[in-house]
Amino acid sequence: MAILNYNREAAAAYAREWAFKRNPRFYDFSSLGGDCTNFASQCIYAGAKIMNYTPVYGWFYKNLNDRTASWTGVEYLYNFLVTNDGAGPFAEETELKNLQPGDIVQLGRANGDFYHSPVVVGIRGGQIYVAAHTYDAYNKPLNSYNFAVARGIHILGVRD
Repeated sequence: MAILNYNREAAAAYAREWAFKRNPRFYDFSSLGGDCTNFASQCIYAGAKIMNYTPVYGWFYKNLNDRTASWTGVEYLYNFLVTNDGAGPFAEETELKNLQPGDIVQLGRANGDFYHSPVVVGIRGGQIYVAAHTYDAYNKPLNSYNFAVARGIHILGVRD
C-alpha cells in the first residue's frame, strides 16, 4: 500500500466553495444532529481522493443509507483517522499550534464530549481560521467559538 500526499490546498478550496451551500452529492444532515462532520469528511475527501470501504469501521459515503458512522460522527471520525492503517486518510492528534489548512479541529465540553468538527482553512498571526457546516462559517476565527476543550487532528497522508 503506497502512501500518498494529502492535498491540503484541495481540501481548503472545497471548504471555501461549499461553506455556505450544500454539495448535492451528499445528504445535508443539518436536521439530523448536524452537518459539521459530514462537511469535514467531504473536505478531507477532496484532499485525499480515497475512501476506505471497510464495512462498519471504514470511512466512506455512497448515499444517506450506505455510509459509515465515521463519515458523519465526531468521535467516529476521530477514531477512524487516528487508528486507520488501511486505505484512505490517516492522522494523529496534535496540539492546535501544529495544525495546517485541511486539518480538523474538534471542539468539546469539559467532560470530554466532542461535538463539532470545523475544518482549518487558514492560519494567520498564530490564529486558526475555520470553515464549518450546521452553523455555516468560512474563515471564522477558532477563538470566536465557545468551547471547553479542543483537539487537533493533523492528517499525515493517504494510503491507496
